Amino acid sequence: MAKQAAKQVAVAMSVELHLPDLPEVPLSLGAAPSVPGATRLSWFQRLHQALLNYLPLLLMALLALGSWWLVKSLPAPLKPRAEAAPRSEPDYTMSNFVLERFEPAGRLKLRIEGAQMRHFPDTDRIEIETVKIQAFAPDGRVTLAHAQRALSNGDGSEVQLIGAAQVDSIDRRGEPLRVNSEFLHLFTAQERLRTHLPVLVKRAGAELHAGALYYDHGLERVELIGNQHAVFTARVPPKAASSPSTVKH
Repeated sequence: MAKQAAKQVAVAMSVELHLPDLPEVPLSLGAAPSVPGATRLSWFQRLHQALLNYLPLLLMALLALGSWWLVKSLPAPLKPRAEAAPRSEPDYTMSNFVLERFEPAGRLKLRIEGAQMRHFPDTDRIEIETVKIQAFAPDGRVTLAHAQRALSNGDGSEVQLIGAAQVDSIDRRGEPLRVNSEFLHLFTAQERLRTHLPVLVKRAGAELHAGALYYDHGLERVELIGNQHAVFTARVPPKAASSPSTVKH
């Protein structure tokens, strides 16, 4: 018993090892010595410390999740709609109207009036009932036209006169010029006139009948096409004859 007690006492005691050329290091067997000033953290403190350490990572994960949710929740991009074909029905009408067009300098160049107008968006075409047209040339000449019906483009530079069509103008010599037909195609900007139907031209005391006509004011050219005949009125002084004589050719 005494030997066992001595062994237990020896275990609890410090043991000193003497090594050559080394300083003496005290060793103790048993529980590890406590570090001065160290305190044991509670579970709440450890959780708080872990949250602080992983907070940037959590924020990045939340941002990535939010971006993914935002992309998924956005509606799909709309497909471009095919443009609707222009309608063949009139998009607007006007009654007892007057339409005037001016040059950039402010000079009036075209005046169109009629009983009714219909605009067709598919071809930018204008239909006019009981139409009257005044076209003003840069030199001051005025061309007058009227018909039962007219078809015009959007700017009025090209007009088709239909039904009892008549155009009155002045040629370069200052002589009046009148053209009558059931159809006249008038180009107001180029001052041209043509028809494929029988036509009557009155000019300088003569009546010219033809199957078709092409007239260019700029070139001073009148071209009569098809069967033609003319009636010339002789110019005599008023005292020489009470009525003008008629010569057929």
